[in-house]
Amino acid sequence: MTAAIRLLTLDPADAGTVTSASHLLDLARGKTTDDRRRLLLGIAALCDATPPGAEASPLLGDIFMIIARQAERDIRKALSESLASAEWAPPALIAMLALDEIEIARPVIAASPLLKDQDLLRVLLEATIEHQIEVARRPHISGTVADAIIDRGDPATLTALAGNRTAQVSEDALARLIEHSSRIAALRAPLTRHPHLNGALAVQLYQWVGQALREAISERFQVDETRLANAVDTVTRPPPAEPRGIGNTVAAIVDKEEMERRLVAKLQSSGQLRAGFLIRAVREKRLSLFEHGVTALSGFPLRQVRAALARPSPDALFLMCAAVGIDRAVFPALLEEIRAMSDGRPGDFDTGYPGRTSLSPAAAAREFRALMGHAGG
Repeated sequence: MTAAIRLLTLDPADAGTVTSASHLLDLARGKTTDDRRRLLLGIAALCDATPPGAEASPLLGDIFMIIARQAERDIRKALSESLASAEWAPPALIAMLALDEIEIARPVIAASPLLKDQDLLRVLLEATIEHQIEVARRPHISGTVADAIIDRGDPATLTALAGNRTAQVSEDALARLIEHSSRIAALRAPLTRHPHLNGALAVQLYQWVGQALREAISERFQVDETRLANAVDTVTRPPPAEPRGIGNTVAAIVDKEEMERRLVAKLQSSGQLRAGFLIRAVREKRLSLFEHGVTALSGFPLRQVRAALARPSPDALFLMCAAVGIDRAVFPALLEEIRAMSDGRPGDFDTGYPGRTSLSPAAAAREFRALMGHAGG
């Protein structure tokens, strides 16, 4: 603290004249350059007198807050650098500095032990993308903060989180990151090296990465690359489309649907049925497999799932996708691919659902059931 503040050209010869508490408050309200210089000297003296592990006096906190609200940029920056690791600093000041411009905020976001989850969540909600990236890079962030970053779905912030090896990322959160890697190439390399990656998740990641990263995965998990590739095809690849020339008989349709139901059940029992598989089914034009997968993941009746795809607006499809964890950023492209397979359904009547902010899967499921129940689906 002392070294950084004294860089602001303070004269040590004045130190003995500014240690009076009342005099410090007077200086804090002062406007002159000399008042500010002498005030900083007094603060430095108080900080020097604070024992390690002790809390600073409430007076010091009041003075700091006055300085931060009124001070020039270079003083706020010096305070941020000086207080980044301090355990005795006023928490309100640290929270305020974390929302300042990024060059001021960066030191406290990166290191301050006084920033709690609610402070970091506020930064994610209110500050710039640069601030959000710093939160994602912060050592030892909690699972709550990591989940909030993944919910937001910003590529740069997700990439920073993927490279943060000390973040508390659950297996489910890591699986969601891997699903994001299907559209965000920058995630793939750090996820390949992630300390929490396990064999089951490696199979999921394997399908999205290039040859070099596939070799890294197979070497890390000591699995033959050919066998791993076959495992990916067996577990995650939808069955091939029927060759042209086979009539759409009732028997053929029933056999196909039964095969799809069995595949979905197999994936679900092994924990491999995820949103990424559903997206891939649509991209490979396997709409019926998508429907069965949504039914298994959500618990919605198949008739409601199919009714949602036939509506004059995409409202129910949007809620259905949100309920099974399909990222909102993927929805517009998914909608167009489904329409291409369904004679333009769901229609384009605008009810505002695709433009909404992210819903939790549980909230989306509740709204879907209410909507389809009201519609008699």
